[in-house]
Amino acid sequence: MTKPRIALIIGIICISIFPVLVRLSLTPGLISAFYRMAIASAIILPYVLITKQLKIPSTKILLLASLCGVVFGLDVGVWNIAIQESSATQTSLLTNLSPVWVGIGAFLFLKNKPSRNFWIGTIVAIIGMITLVGFQFFIKLDFDLAFFFAILSGMLYAVYMLTSKRVLEETDVLTFMTISVVSSAIALGCISFVMGQPFSGFSNTAWFVLVIQGIVCQLLAWLLISYATKHMRATRVSVSLLGQGILASILAWIFLNETITLQMIFGGIILLFGIRITFYTKDIILFRILKKGSF
Repeated sequence: MTKPRIALIIGIICISIFPVLVRLSLTPGLISAFYRMAIASAIILPYVLITKQLKIPSTKILLLASLCGVVFGLDVGVWNIAIQESSATQTSLLTNLSPVWVGIGAFLFLKNKPSRNFWIGTIVAIIGMITLVGFQFFIKLDFDLAFFFAILSGMLYAVYMLTSKRVLEETDVLTFMTISVVSSAIALGCISFVMGQPFSGFSNTAWFVLVIQGIVCQLLAWLLISYATKHMRATRVSVSLLGQGILASILAWIFLNETITLQMIFGGIILLFGIRITFYTKDIILFRILKKGSF
């Protein structure tokens, strides 16, 4: 297994903690997103300045990296609000449609077009995600503000993945992460201030959760995922991130006493199989046979 794939797996494990922490609702969704970015910024910025690893890129790349930060910050903020205003299941499923948006964006704007296996794997993975959350869930879908926020979150994430792939082709991971996370913190801080969000008055447990979000779910996780994005296709990374749904369910079972059923296990297996399909470099055997017209 290559280093980028190992980094991606560890990164997915780190971000899988995030839904469980958000479900605790110890702080407002928007302010939680702000502190996630602010705490990460407070660590990475001094580090790159002291070690002189911050390499200011060209104006174009600097602006794109800053845009990445703003978009990602908005993504996290919108996602937090959606998951607190709706069910975690609905929000996670709708947000995880992001690989579809990434695939469409990659097809339109990137040189490396999504392969046939990407689309097959994405469809299989989404079927697995649907099985994981339960088919009866769709009968109870609420088309409210939280629904549209969850859809918006997936779209914002797709923009972030495609733009970050472009930026990482011309700069290093540490520089990109520093510019991105600082931009996120500034944007979210301004929005939180304008909307009158509370910046203090939280419990010790809430502050501890915010620190975990900043260090583990943001800094560590996205350093690793950005490294993987730099060396892998953005489409593959986006589909692989669906795996966090499985880990999040396991963590919710451990810490929030949520139930894991046989159907969820079966859905998780399908989801992982879909992710695996996207990593095939050649056409799947079945489609190669159909193309030749022989059985």
